[in-house]
Amino acid sequence: LKAGAVAGVSHLRNPVLAARLVMEQSPHVMMIGEGAENFAFARGMERVSPEIFSTPLRYEQLLAARKEGATVLDHSGAPLDEKQKMGTVGAVALDLDGNLAAATSTGGMTNKLPGRVGDSPLVGAGCYANNASVAVSCTGTGEVFIRALAAYDIAALMDYGGLSLAEACERVV
Repeated sequence: LKAGAVAGVSHLRNPVLAARLVMEQSPHVMMIGEGAENFAFARGMERVSPEIFSTPLRYEQLLAARKEGATVLDHSGAPLDEKQKMGTVGAVALDLDGNLAAATSTGGMTNKLPGRVGDSPLVGAGCYANNASVAVSCTGTGEVFIRALAAYDIAALMDYGGLSLAEACERVV
């Protein structure tokens, strides 16, 4: 099992590419914050201003969440217009050699406590892949997926319990 993850980054346009660099060019599985960014910059990734992630809609979501004293998913209340969709992105892939891969990227929850890390960068919680059975990418409230190791649990139920993907997902969810 190969894995790479980054968290707490704000100057990388595509953190998932930095996660791949961690997997392919370091002995580590996860890097965070400034260290993760510097690692990525040293390998050619572009530094961007954190403002590129700010939009009027996201700011409105933040103000509404603060007013309610709530923490909400990055896509809660997002418009249904296909051109306006944003938030968590998940992908699973099967290459020509039969290798499975999974990736999850998110801007995180709106109005979360500073320092909070969700499930997306945690292998086995927000994403997991093994060539024996399945590739999984999760989206939703990360704390639930972290506590359940949801992505890994789906794979384990398929590998060791003989469940189908639908059955494993139903049991975990």
